[in-house]
Amino acid sequence: MFVLGVTGGIGSGKSAATDIFSSLGIKIVDADVLSRVPVQKGEAGLFEIEKRYGSEILLATGELDRKKLREIIFEKEEEKDWLENLLHPLIADLIKEELKSSSSKYTILASPLLFETKQSDYCDEVLVIDVSEETQILRTKTRDDVPEEQVKTIILSQINRSERLRLATHIIENENTLDDLKKAVTELHQKIITQIETK
Repeated sequence: MFVLGVTGGIGSGKSAATDIFSSLGIKIVDADVLSRVPVQKGEAGLFEIEKRYGSEILLATGELDRKKLREIIFEKEEEKDWLENLLHPLIADLIKEELKSSSSKYTILASPLLFETKQSDYCDEVLVIDVSEETQILRTKTRDDVPEEQVKTIILSQINRSERLRLATHIIENENTLDDLKKAVTELHQKIITQIETK
């Protein structure tokens, strides 16, 4: 099974790109979606988080207060490390299961932290959706209604842009329209299909 990793900084348009791949019949394994599973009500990950931070880390519904957790891990590096050590192995198991069960011509592993979490190890090639930092800030502020400083903190917590580009097999610039993105994704899709079929 050929696996294409798709990543990019916050606000780069990864989801828009994977939506296009999905419309072309390709299965998307989304690490972000899977990362929520271990912290759902009744799951082991949430139990450990509550044990560490107390019941105030939960909402009235008994679900995780993501905003509160995000604040804790952005303030303290060691808490971020603790959380990653807890969740990454659980998420990795879910990703491997999903990749194994895929039946499309190839599979996409979409992850904002593809390189940081070593999820790129599951991929044959990696596509980076790339935009300037100005575009990242503008799009994320508009989309998530968050202050610029918070967006900058998130950008700093991710692998730096030049390193991400260095590690990429394919790069799609996403500064223009959705139609431009669609054209670039479709071209890459055809290229991968041809590559698989001629192997």
